[in-house]
Amino acid sequence: MRTTFEEHSAKPIKNMEKIRQMQAPIAVLAMLYLASCGSGDGDKRAMSEPPPPTIDMKDFFKNPEKSSFRISPDGKYISYKAPFKNRMNIFVQPVGGGDVVQVTRDTIRDIGGYFWKGDRMVYSRDMNGDENYIVFSASLDGLDVKALTPISGVRAGVMDDLHNIAGMEHSVMIQMNQRNPQVMDPYLCDVVTGKLKPLHDNSKDNYEGWVTDHAGVIRFATKTDGTDNVFYYRANEKEPFTEYMRTGYRDSWYPVLFTFDNQNLYVSHNLNGRDKMAVVEWDLAGKKETKLIFENADNDVSNLSYSKKRQVLTMVSWTGAREERHFLDDATKAMYDKLGSNFKGLEYWVYGEDDSETKYMVWAGSDRDPGSYYFYDAESEKLEKVATLRPWIDPAQMAEMQPISYKSRDGLTIHGYLTLPKGRDAKNLPVVVNPHGGPWARDDWGFNPEVQLLANRGYAVLQMNFRGSTSYGRKFWEASFKQWGKTMQDDISDGVQWLIDQGTADPKRIAIYGGSYGGYATLAGLTFTPDLYACGVDYVGVSNLFTFMNTVPPYWEAWRKQMYEMVGDPQKDSVLMREASPVFHVDRIKVPLFIAQGATDPRVNKDESDQVVKALNDRGVEVQYLLKENEGHGFRLEENRFEFYEAMDKFLDEHIGKGFEAKKKAA
Repeated sequence: MRTTFEEHSAKPIKNMEKIRQMQAPIAVLAMLYLASCGSGDGDKRAMSEPPPPTIDMKDFFKNPEKSSFRISPDGKYISYKAPFKNRMNIFVQPVGGGDVVQVTRDTIRDIGGYFWKGDRMVYSRDMNGDENYIVFSASLDGLDVKALTPISGVRAGVMDDLHNIAGMEHSVMIQMNQRNPQVMDPYLCDVVTGKLKPLHDNSKDNYEGWVTDHAGVIRFATKTDGTDNVFYYRANEKEPFTEYMRTGYRDSWYPVLFTFDNQNLYVSHNLNGRDKMAVVEWDLAGKKETKLIFENADNDVSNLSYSKKRQVLTMVSWTGAREERHFLDDATKAMYDKLGSNFKGLEYWVYGEDDSETKYMVWAGSDRDPGSYYFYDAESEKLEKVATLRPWIDPAQMAEMQPISYKSRDGLTIHGYLTLPKGRDAKNLPVVVNPHGGPWARDDWGFNPEVQLLANRGYAVLQMNFRGSTSYGRKFWEASFKQWGKTMQDDISDGVQWLIDQGTADPKRIAIYGGSYGGYATLAGLTFTPDLYACGVDYVGVSNLFTFMNTVPPYWEAWRKQMYEMVGDPQKDSVLMREASPVFHVDRIKVPLFIAQGATDPRVNKDESDQVVKALNDRGVEVQYLLKENEGHGFRLEENRFEFYEAMDKFLDEHIGKGFEAKKKAA
């Protein structure tokens, strides 16, 4: 169960052994997410310094100069992604400098996650945003590139890189839904020849997920029967799987990794009355927790890191107001302490080590700094900067993201972030309310190009982790069930009112913008609280809960009953779902609306946007609509990002920004 593909993000994975929540409703529905506590008093100081200059929109959204650094297993090379013909591709160069070799030359779409496998690179991408990911391998000279999985109509991914396992020097473990679109089957794949070997006849059982041990043996198979998540176990690959653990969808029990002798487990769970998930050692035979590794009173904990060479647990990490960590190993703590003096005021994480665990990559950044990458030689204690993610961004011109909290109308504490425009008095400001996607995801602290663009234009940006947002425990998550457009939306509205009451927001210049569930929240805001907002931007958002349920991707089908429990059953809850579907209430929309949609979106079908556009047009109401035929759930191609954010920039300026103020003065 080793993490293999790096997230498609400039910021590295902090836990290189991320929990595999294959059966969790959170894991499934969080795929709606696009791709990301203080006193609540805000910053009332008048700014003595002048505002920064207006920064070109493209500086926020063009591809990074270099990103996603990794070290080769032998420690001799560094790999990274960089632009080639406006697409992110893989490059390799020797440690310490030397000739750079371009490994991939993809011009269709950006390379997604990638990793080293011997002297080859294994990576993934889809064709047109449909999320049917293809797994490739490439020789380091770039002359031998192989598609390891089908290039059309099949979703595939690597589930175990089988690193340093005898006899598996050229093999990885792949899962894909070629046999049955609803189920992921496991295969052994030779990355040199491309040969695939089925690892389990899944035609009868239709297991949906798999968990391997440190020897690369599949020990757990998982699936859901609709509302229960079921784990099946075997002691070795000669034995059949038998049911081991069954939990309701409201409970969480997930193997993080096997103990180093492969006899027991480290598990993250919230059973036995826990509200917050904790990491524990678990006795496989006794089916019980034997040792608490770590828990946090305020947030779920599931990330566990370890040293492969020394076979010790090193650190747990979790997300609170910021990313937090707790060391389990003195050597790891000592390394972080040594590095800390180099990164005052920055968040920093060590990752991407070689097999000897003497050479590492380090990332450091903040809410105002997109980050830089460093090469660290632990033996010589030499730290060398190798790249700045976006060198054209000046952190001094960026705005501070402040953790905040406020109370909902029914008494819940809602945490979030407020970003105030730099160099402006924090009074009577135009505001962009930015609810996150998911909805079972969350916003966190760090550099956010959308937020920084908006702050640079003079807007305050309010982000809130409304009920249902992850990491705040079971009760907070459960409070969102069947509350789309209801108390979940109230949490957003209450944040807006909180900002108005403080005097920070100009009540006549508040916009709402979000993607995916955040797009739904935008439409819900304009229909259910039509007097609260001056305009809205819906980016790949749900508009009709009935059609949304009918068009989920086939690989979500197993979780349909859980979605019915969490969102609504189209038969039993038809009245509730109609009330919560903005498309049936567009007659209430009385402010300008801009919609952006990808035509190949497998999660939120383009019909979700088409329905709203048609309904408004039928009423004679004009709506700005940007549809990209070669995009899916969010615009990934650089030129499409530019088009969207340029259009949004102009839209907001006209309705709440400087353009709006100029028109008002002229009138």
